[in-house]
Amino acid sequence: MLPARSRLRNPGDFRDTLRQGVRCGRATLVVHARRSAVVDGAGAVSRAGFIVSKAVGNAVHRNRVRRRLRHAAAAALPSAPFGVDVVVRALPPSAVADDLAGEFRLAFATCLDRLAA
Repeated sequence: MLPARSRLRNPGDFRDTLRQGVRCGRATLVVHARRSAVVDGAGAVSRAGFIVSKAVGNAVHRNRVRRRLRHAAAAALPSAPFGVDVVVRALPPSAVADDLAGEFRLAFATCLDRLAA
């Protein structure tokens, strides 16, 4: 489960991440990432937000995709070497994707490499 402090909730944070961050696309999703400006006592905080449109499917399919992505993000965010804000946009093929978590990990790693450069 993704902790509450690790979730993007403010529309401005979504907008800034989409516009100012790096982007990595895969067949089932697109990951946007930028360095996080939020700092707590332990250092920079990594946060994630998800965009799953009606093109993915009905509410059951959208929520299933969102849960799978949230689980993948919860596992991947602590491994980031610096605080990062991530917005994941699910594409319609994500509703039937077998390895959605693997696609997320590959895209997330690519975004981290681009941000580190």
